Amino acid sequence: MASTVDLHIHTNASDGTDTPEQLLWNVQKAGITIFSITDHDTIKGALKMKRIIPRGVRFVQGVEFSCRTEGGAKCHILGLNYDENNPNFQDALRTGDNLRRDKFYMRIKLLREKFGINFTDDDISNLQQFPSIGKPHIANMIVMKGYAANKQEAIDRYINKCKTGVDRISAGQAVKAILSAGGIPVWAHPLGGEGERETPEQEFRETLRELIVYGLKGLECWYSKYTAMMCKRLADIAGRSGLFVSGGSDYHGANKSIPLGRLNSEGVNVGIESLSILRKL
Repeated sequence: MASTVDLHIHTNASDGTDTPEQLLWNVQKAGITIFSITDHDTIKGALKMKRIIPRGVRFVQGVEFSCRTEGGAKCHILGLNYDENNPNFQDALRTGDNLRRDKFYMRIKLLREKFGINFTDDDISNLQQFPSIGKPHIANMIVMKGYAANKQEAIDRYINKCKTGVDRISAGQAVKAILSAGGIPVWAHPLGGEGERETPEQEFRETLRELIVYGLKGLECWYSKYTAMMCKRLADIAGRSGLFVSGGSDYHGANKSIPLGRLNSEGVNVGIESLSILRKL
């Protein structure tokens, strides 16, 4: 059963496959009435949706920053309902985009050196058309060249073995930039995202403490990969920490087998009353 709210969705502006127009159609078909586009380090998809959203559907502008804490932990920070013209927010977007592109060029270099996978100038030019280049884009190109049978094999066999050494935007900068823009910073999938390792308990606790110091306001407690029990535990932690409870599917269209509005692994419907962040949005 799908929920009517989904505050974590990707379009083809980053590593999803739906255009904003296709996503809007799919959102309405799924019966979702409140949703957010949270593309990686770009707001181009969100800005386009803002122009085409019809009455009766509530849209919240979003973004997902790929971050690293001072303690060295990787994390993802969602920014919801921001002023996109805020200079600090724009600086954070530029930093995230520049780091993502640096990582792209380093991956191309390592794929050639480690595995003999060569990309032509036309290949690179085609990949550069994506506002936020990620693993799925490179993986699809590797499949097209015949080096792997499918996208997941390309990621596991080649891309994940190319450690670039390129860092992420600091979590502190991301959280503070979102706050500066009047938005709500939310820690996305704090126990580990789809296809990622499960976050160790000690790392979770230390990261949460650090993010709260920066000004974190919300926790993505309801998430497609987590059981209802895990989600409720996170909601309890959010309540005790003075954080808003948020929820999202992490929908990527055809790039991941996650349906819109799926806010836990068991298909339990999550009502709007369970997401305290909606009272702020």
